[in-house]
Amino acid sequence: MSETTIRQDILAYYEQGREDGRLRAGEGLWEFRRTQDVLRRLLPAAPARVLDVGGASGVHAGWLAEDGYEVELIDPVPLHVVQASGIPGVAARLGDARALDAADRSADVVLLLGPLYHLPEAVDRVRALAEARRVVRPGGLVVAATINRFAGLHDTVRKGVYFEASDERRTLIHAVLEDGRHRGSGVEFTTAFFHDPAQVADECAKAGLTVTGQYGVEGAFGWMPGLAETLADPTRSALLLDAMRRTESVPSLLGVSGHLLTAARRD
Repeated sequence: MSETTIRQDILAYYEQGREDGRLRAGEGLWEFRRTQDVLRRLLPAAPARVLDVGGASGVHAGWLAEDGYEVELIDPVPLHVVQASGIPGVAARLGDARALDAADRSADVVLLLGPLYHLPEAVDRVRALAEARRVVRPGGLVVAATINRFAGLHDTVRKGVYFEASDERRTLIHAVLEDGRHRGSGVEFTTAFFHDPAQVADECAKAGLTVTGQYGVEGAFGWMPGLAETLADPTRSALLLDAMRRTESVPSLLGVSGHLLTAARRD
């Protein structure tokens, strides 16, 4: 999604500037910490070259650079590129996940921690994954984040929105369960695609990638009451992280998470 090809409703949503703070406080910290935790176990040792495609304002690029990685961030939203450009050790520029301006086999790792959310058509998602495969070196790592199919239902029930919603709103929530297409209003979220875990693996295979693991990010714990308070307590937060590690790749639990990380390799 380049500056000229990103959907205008998606661009307008992210140009509000809310994404930068979403993972830095409150319940969003759980998604951040779990993504960081999984990546730190999967990534090769620094210094390795990481291409952070769709890396938004650089929330993850920042700690990757601090860990010693050579980080280049590519994002279709001009505001995100400006924000990420201010992070020490991060090079940021506009770009399209489906047509990366990067040389073949030029990265050790390609992260797709957002692009697959906003590509409603399967052909575009496979194209983005194929571009990641092209850019990563043989044996290199590709990690793709997706939103799980039932995330919207779980989230609206947890917040109480589901019970107060109009019949029309509930119909839209239910529609996502059938086809994965989230029709965003631009207020709470925007146009997106919600995956079934098996569907992610299938799209990776079509792009020529070999899946090596799938990891539920938040697990059932992401929907629990008082999550923000738990995360603010160092002891309870550490215990929660340990509990999640023990269940993160259980097949029957993958779809419970709000988000999923799929790791794959280029043979």
